[in-house]
Amino acid sequence: MNSVETELLTAFELHSPDRIRAVLQGGFDVDSTISGQRPINALIEMYLRSDRFPSCLRLLLERGATLDDPKLSPVLLDDPEALSVAIHSDPSLLQHRTTMVCAFTPLVGASLLHVAAEYGHLKVARKLLELGADVDARADQDSVGFGGQTPLFHTVNSNENRSEPVMRLLLEAGARADILLAGITWGKNMEWETECFDVTPVSYAQCGLLRQFQRSEADIYSNIRILLKVLGREMPQLRNIPNRYLYK
Repeated sequence: MNSVETELLTAFELHSPDRIRAVLQGGFDVDSTISGQRPINALIEMYLRSDRFPSCLRLLLERGATLDDPKLSPVLLDDPEALSVAIHSDPSLLQHRTTMVCAFTPLVGASLLHVAAEYGHLKVARKLLELGADVDARADQDSVGFGGQTPLFHTVNSNENRSEPVMRLLLEAGARADILLAGITWGKNMEWETECFDVTPVSYAQCGLLRQFQRSEADIYSNIRILLKVLGREMPQLRNIPNRYLYK
């Protein structure tokens, strides 16, 4: 890997539009590959979630890069106006299913709302619901019956709790907080791959306390409190956050 490719991957990892723009202005070919991977997929598959992601993606698209699934463009760009135009032109998009590599909760046979929830894109999530998207749409299951999660599962232990506003939106729209799944393989095919068994939105949120999830205890318990409230339950008093044993 040369220095230009290293700089571009670093820019992707930081979601830095300025650094990406500088590499592109230097003549980088967006149709080339980096370690056998297209640059646009390297960006999409990065673990960071932020408001800067759409700007980074747009820079690549404007240079001629293409998505594996072009129908995802308005969702990944968090562009509700473009999404509305696309769905009014083709209402079947509300039933569209896609599969893409994901650093966290798998996106296999996922709806547009699953994708919006995973990336924490509140504007397009709201627009999808306004246009009639199924708030409890199920992703595909794998050969052992893992998966089948609704968009809500993508929001309960998100990177830097970015998807918490989407979680609230989904719950306000009637998303079920009591669904029980056989399991979810978190971070499938990544170094941090973890099998989570018998998961509900509450228990899956609590998986965020595992070391490899690298989530904030305060955020996780806050999300659990919200989910429990929807279920008509109260959060007991919490006396050990941050956990004293872990921070000696």
